[in-house]
Amino acid sequence: MSQTVVKSTSASGIPQKVDPVSSRGYIMTQRGASNMAMGNENPHKIPKFDDPYKQREWMLEHMAGAFRVFGRKDFAEGTAGHISVRDPVEPSTFWINPLGIHFSMVTAADMIHIDEDGNIIGGNTCGTINAAGFAIHSALHKARPNINAACHTHSVWGRAFSCFGKPLEMLNQDSCYFYKSHAVYEDFGGTAVEKEEGKRIAKCAGETGRALILQNHGLLTVGETVDEAAYLFTLLERTCKIQMMVNAAENDFYKKQLIGNDEAAYTNFISADPESMYMAFQPDLNLEKFKDDSFMTYTKRSEQAK
Repeated sequence: MSQTVVKSTSASGIPQKVDPVSSRGYIMTQRGASNMAMGNENPHKIPKFDDPYKQREWMLEHMAGAFRVFGRKDFAEGTAGHISVRDPVEPSTFWINPLGIHFSMVTAADMIHIDEDGNIIGGNTCGTINAAGFAIHSALHKARPNINAACHTHSVWGRAFSCFGKPLEMLNQDSCYFYKSHAVYEDFGGTAVEKEEGKRIAKCAGETGRALILQNHGLLTVGETVDEAAYLFTLLERTCKIQMMVNAAENDFYKKQLIGNDEAAYTNFISADPESMYMAFQPDLNLEKFKDDSFMTYTKRSEQAK
């Protein structure tokens, strides 16, 4: 940031708290959904669990819900596409969707629990793992302990924009959610079934990256929750679409006006944190519950047992 504000100093004169400030003088005191929720509390807080097994059930239902959202948004393409979520009980393992089930049909009970070597250790033990999905997601989970979820599909606009091998431009407020937190993976090596390809993709994501544009391939997003990763994916897909539309429309009269670095950084700080991204995904997830909540395997079993 171009400026800072010292809120108070200790007896030694060392600042106790320094807040970044935009060039417009906007002080950025904290991140979180509280920046967007006014009047009452955030209606969609990330739940906390005392029981990791209950957290697992909740996580798998949200994972299945993310697939239902992806299906409705037409992100499915044959057997391509996968979401993975780190297991809260055994964090060195993760869950992934089975090969060959349409996103719109996936349930929590369909998910496959695998270890870091690709062995099926629980869940849907009759399911088949997507080899490319394992290569990419296992490398991401190993490289980034802060990544609990990752999403990748062959969505239409993501594939189209990926062909240029270019990062996003800061064209609008939503583009800023990816400000300095996305990268382009230029080294396309074919279908990513090899472990080394997965490792290169994970390395490209870096230590803090939240999204990748895989050149000649598609999009990939990560998050602390599957909700965050899924929302970022839907947003990245639409942002790629808008980028393509603006590029096609630009001419000598209509020139793109890009958002400045300082304003983009401020927007990212205020709106693009994990809690806010989780909250942003809940309207889409709740729509799926309203339309057909059959994907919520564990909730349905609990209701039937009563």
